[in-house]
Amino acid sequence: MRPKYDYGDGVRVLRNVRNDGTYPGLDRGMLLVKRGSVGYVQNVGTFLQDQLIYSVHFMDIDRIIGCRAEELQPENDPWIPSRFEFRDQVVAALPLGKQGDVVVERGAEGEIQKVLRDNPENIFYHVRFSGRTLQVPESAIAPFLSNELETADQGQG
Repeated sequence: MRPKYDYGDGVRVLRNVRNDGTYPGLDRGMLLVKRGSVGYVQNVGTFLQDQLIYSVHFMDIDRIIGCRAEELQPENDPWIPSRFEFRDQVVAALPLGKQGDVVVERGAEGEIQKVLRDNPENIFYHVRFSGRTLQVPESAIAPFLSNELETADQGQG
């Protein structure tokens, strides 16, 4: 296991980091670091002997947080902000299909499973809809319990 990042490297956190109960003095579930924040690697350690954990100092909020490599990107890599993140509840903003067949109806509820930042022009997500996971562009989903779909319906009528 060779570390991807080293002491002093600037890194950006890819998703909101919440307290899992291991950060002292704050309640479980509290936001520790907002996605997109930049910090600097202070140390590299292991967890369960098979996972590298980076101690990252986020100087603007003066917190040192443990992060896995998949939660980080180099500070100088392009940052593409996403509208949603892991576990956000969403609805299909339009019917979603696979090979010409509609597999998810407009308005169906789903949950974000993964944010895909590989395409710099458009964010995609793995979204779980009723037992089925689809790769969906950001433009095809809306926040759950949003007035966005109602507003779109009113404009069509």
